[in-house]
Amino acid sequence: MIDEVDAFLAEHEEARGILNAGFTRDTAFVIRCVGDDHTPTRFNVWGAKALCGIGKIADTLADRSIPLRLRRKMTGERTVKIRHADPAAFAELAGKLARFAIDNRDAVRFARPAEIEGLNDRANDCWEPLLAVAEVAGGDWPRLARSAAVTLHGLEEDAPSIGAELLASIREAFDSKRTDHLPTAAMLEALAEDEEAPWAAWNRGKPMTPHQLAKRLSEFGIKPGTIRVGIRTAKGYRREQFTEAFDRYLSADTPATSVTPSQPNSHRAFSDIGSVTIAANVTGKKPLQANNYEACDVVTDRSGVQSADQTAEYF
Repeated sequence: MIDEVDAFLAEHEEARGILNAGFTRDTAFVIRCVGDDHTPTRFNVWGAKALCGIGKIADTLADRSIPLRLRRKMTGERTVKIRHADPAAFAELAGKLARFAIDNRDAVRFARPAEIEGLNDRANDCWEPLLAVAEVAGGDWPRLARSAAVTLHGLEEDAPSIGAELLASIREAFDSKRTDHLPTAAMLEALAEDEEAPWAAWNRGKPMTPHQLAKRLSEFGIKPGTIRVGIRTAKGYRREQFTEAFDRYLSADTPATSVTPSQPNSHRAFSDIGSVTIAANVTGKKPLQANNYEACDVVTDRSGVQSADQTAEYF
């Protein structure tokens, strides 16, 4: 699990390439030079990954992921703190899942579930193993799995890319300042004023830097230049540089930020850990016991408690 992935990967393109390479087992390898003689060596990067962060992740990672969004809790909405749950419930669930995996590994391996209409090829690739498990489990699981896939990826498709979101924020900055040119410092200040956008915390919890802004805008062929501000000059951007990018990537009514309104939780399956029911055909006669090694039972969020106006995404 990588926490605060938005900050970690902002300046680590190589790490993003490693994560991208681990999408399929057969091709999950990267080549690196090792030792004083720089011998090319192949490393296996296969494995399940959970990326946790605020805002959006890179499009290449999002394309290989199943998005899970956290929503801001509404006033009066009650939730159950998972840290207060009975550990025995997780141990029992882990044992049942392990028993199911052992008893049904061949059936899952050879299952070929039909693709989900409306999802692109990559999204169907992400869901294929989960759909295979659902088909073998039987009952209502196949329908629930397909419904979840359409719902989760439907939300993802409606959200703009991080590049388009940056363009929308810049357009808003030009409009709010009522100017056709902005020094880099003034543009970054305007971007950081929007608490709903990720720019104020883009640089490991600090505002986006001029270099990071220039790097993002270079993807659209936009580079900073010298502009006149009163009697002096400074590095900055002219609105005319963005005309093609605005027309190509933004609609006239594209908002500066993409915010999903909070909604009440109407799903009982997520309201109380005690309400989870395990299907009878998943339970084996010889349930396995979960590993009780204490060093592995908790993953701590080093970022602490988030403020109420932050929205996290889990992939």
